[in-house]
Amino acid sequence: MSFTQIARSCSRLAATLAPRRVASGILIQSQASRMMHRIAVPSMTSQLSQKFGVRSYSAKSTIEDIKFRVLKVVSAYDKECRGRWQTQLVRRYSAKPPLSLKLINERVLLVLKLYDKIDPSKLNVESHFINDLGLDSLDHVEVIMAMEDEFGFEIPDSDAEKLLKPADIIKYVADKEDVYE
Repeated sequence: MSFTQIARSCSRLAATLAPRRVASGILIQSQASRMMHRIAVPSMTSQLSQKFGVRSYSAKSTIEDIKFRVLKVVSAYDKECRGRWQTQLVRRYSAKPPLSLKLINERVLLVLKLYDKIDPSKLNVESHFINDLGLDSLDHVEVIMAMEDEFGFEIPDSDAEKLLKPADIIKYVADKEDVYE
């Protein structure tokens, strides 16, 4: 829906709602409704002055005048912001940051060091999760899930069973991300 169509709908809404708001004295709180109030009130006051004999110093406006004013404001706004709107509509795509074996190695070891059940002093690339670090099968699953979160892809269960060392995880991620050095 374009901004002009929205403005037309707002002017129709202002024309239907403004007499009730002006007559009942309800405060208009949102900025959009205050804007509609500024546009619609001159015509409403002229209509009320005709019904109740109240003198008004503003020119008489009809609903068509309100629509014209709203469209005039919208077109001026479109002209003013045309360059900015075009730059906002452009999508920019980017790839993941480039990975290297060293970066993958650092990220895997960092995730493992931050895992609370692994002693960082015992951790190296060739440490076995179950034999050397004392993890059980549930901890192994949690480590694999942490690696999935870190690298942004899912590791199937059949592959996860084979990843028993940080070196295995590093090799798996490098193969999955096509990193060969």
